[in-house]
This record gives sequence, structure tokens and C-alpha cells, in this order.
Amino acid sequence: MAEKIKVALLGAGNVGSQAARILVEDNAVLEKRIGAPVELIGIAVRDTNASRHWNADPSLYTTDAESLIDAADVVIELTGGIEPARTRILRALKAGKSVVSGNKALLAKHGVELQAAADESGAQLSYEAAVAGAIPILRPLRDSLAGDRVTRVLGIMNGTTNYILDQMDTTGASFSDALAEAQKLGYAEADPTADVEGHDAASKAAIVASLAFHSTFTIDDVHTEGITSITADDVAAADADGYVIKLLAICEREGENGANIRVNPTLIPRQHPLAGVHGAFNAVFVEAENAGELMFYGPGAGGAPTASAVLGDFVSLARRLVLGGPGVPETSHAQLHATGLDNVVSRYSVGVLVEDRLGVLANITRILTEHGISVDSLRQSAPKEGVAQIRMVTHSAKDADLRRAIAVIDALDTVREVNSVIRVESEKH
Repeated sequence: MAEKIKVALLGAGNVGSQAARILVEDNAVLEKRIGAPVELIGIAVRDTNASRHWNADPSLYTTDAESLIDAADVVIELTGGIEPARTRILRALKAGKSVVSGNKALLAKHGVELQAAADESGAQLSYEAAVAGAIPILRPLRDSLAGDRVTRVLGIMNGTTNYILDQMDTTGASFSDALAEAQKLGYAEADPTADVEGHDAASKAAIVASLAFHSTFTIDDVHTEGITSITADDVAAADADGYVIKLLAICEREGENGANIRVNPTLIPRQHPLAGVHGAFNAVFVEAENAGELMFYGPGAGGAPTASAVLGDFVSLARRLVLGGPGVPETSHAQLHATGLDNVVSRYSVGVLVEDRLGVLANITRILTEHGISVDSLRQSAPKEGVAQIRMVTHSAKDADLRRAIAVIDALDTVREVNSVIRVESEKH
């Protein structure tokens, strides 16, 4: 049984500073909840003189992360990036020290290696803060639903893209204008690539799928599409049909042994619970065989909300240290394999820019029919300078069939371009 829990904090950015603040200001409360005193023994940073979002005692800041790790009982890693975070976490875990991390990119790429090190030493690796900020989603998937069979997870897991798409939907803004507003408000980085190209959400999808399906997936298993191709016309057309466009992370079982994991823009019906998630908020919608449909909603980023998730993991680990029990290994007994897109079945919204000539529409619908795809609804804009915009929503079809049909349609002399292909979520809600 630990007499005192010594904590090493790696990183003092926005989240790290807020985690330090909670450890210091709420120290007495944490001690009561854990059952032992908590001591923040140091904060590893690159520059001890840099300005912080919250300033701890100057004596706590150090550039010697390794010495801090060696002296700690629990390590909280909030530096981000792959290295040196990976090396430092492995150092801690191999020494039997439990680790809390919010590093989604690292976990999505090297999570299997890190978890193996934790399991071998009996340490615990926790990372609730890596997905959806303050929203408790990983612990429910790992623990609360352990006796159930999760079949699908849909998530708005990136606040930046949700803010951009929400602005486009509610104000009619273009993508570039909505992005500029997000950057002005601090929702988007100066280089927004990781967010708008879907990479951030893909990292989270790999983590969620691994826990939901008791398997091991990495970011390389996630098919990823961003939102940079979404136009104001796409958003307006979706609205006219009763839909809203969201960037969804989708994890779903495929047969008995497979799982499809993807991040892509999706049309969802206005009445779906996820359609009401506005601004920079996140939400995760879980479908399980016995529990049914569950939704988790809240702020998906920000220093204090994310630090809340970090401290939740820390308290859980510290309690285990006080009680003297070993870490609980992750279960990946199912070992589903990642499948490609070919067999994914979905409805699709397809936009085609065509010449205003006789028989164009008939040719397009014929090609779709030849590939086993039927059209549910179709609208054509009034021609301008001999060119018209066609927008169709198909019935359910395999992704491979849709892609083959699109290739044939795009090659028609009367087609200027297929300028939009967006998946459509079920209307069952």
C-alpha cells in the first residue's frame, strides 16, 4: 500500500497547466478521494522560463524528464507527438510505473506496444483524455459495456471540423470562411491539416474501435477523408433534403471477424441525435446488442475539460496503488481484422455537373442501374450557360459498386465532373 502518491507531469501546455492546477489547488480533495497524500514532484518542460496558462511553483519545472519519471509513482504524459513521448512512457511502464496519457497520435500508432509493456510489468496505462476531451467514453466501452457486444460506434470526435461544418450549415459560409472564423476563435490551429483532413479523428477512431471490439487497431486501419472538399452548395443541398453534414468517425462490425473503421463526411438526418451537436462540441453514439443506443456528449477539447479526464484516470490509478493491486490488462481477445471499404453498404449523395443535353440523365441512371444501384431521390438545378447540377441520393449500395459506377459516369462526354460523393447515414432515428 502506497503511503504517498508521487506524480510526475510531463508537459505544461494548455492541458498540462490545467492538470497541474488541479493537482495543486484540489490536493486535499484528491487525497480524500484516493486515500493517500498526493505530491506533484515536478513538471518536465522544454523551457523552464516560458510563460504558462497557469504557473506552478517555479521550483517544480525541470528539463530532466527522465529523473522525474524514475522518482515518480504515476507519470502523466501530456506532451503530444510521437517522440520523446513514446520513449518516456515505455521507460515508466517498464519500471512498473502507471501512466496517464492524452496522446491520441501516439496511442493510435504505438498503443499495442505501450499496452504490452504495461501488461508485462503490471502497470496501468490509461488514456481517457485521448478521445473526446471531457466526455467519458473509453471507460464505458472498456468497463461498463464489457458484458455486452458493441456493434457500432458513430462519433463527432473533432471539435474543429464540427464547428466549421456547423457554421457552413447555420450561416451559409464557405469552407474557407468558416475555417478562418474557427482559427480566429482558437478552435483551429494555424496549420489545421490534422483536423480538416480527418487525421485527428482517425487517431481517436482507432482507439475507440480497439476498446469497443476488444481488438487491436492502429491509425493505418482507418480509412480517412476530410472536409476540405465540402462546399456551401453541398451543405445547402443536404439541408434541402433534410440532412446535415458531419465529419463522423464510424466503427462497425463487419461479419463475425471483421470491423470497418473510417472517418468521412456524412449526411445525417436532422432528427438523428448527432445532428443536434453544434459548435465545437463532441458526441459519441454507441449501439450495443443489449444496452441499445447510448449517446455521450460534451466539450471535446480545451484545457480544463481535458484535464478533468486526465485527473479521472489519475485518481483511478492512484486508488489501485493505495490498495496494492496490479494493473488490469486490456482484453483484445476478439482480434477482429480491419476490412476495406469494398463491402461497406451505405446510401450516397452524388453530385454531377452535366451539360444540358438530351439523354444525359437517362445515361447516368442507366449506369447506376447496371451497377446494382437505384436512385431514391433526384434534383436538377436550372441550367446556367448550358450546364446543370444534378444531385441524387441513392438507395443502399456497396461502396465498391458505387465507385465503379462513378468512374463510368465521370468518363461520359456529357459529364463535366462528378463534384460530390458523400455517404448518407440511415434514417432509422
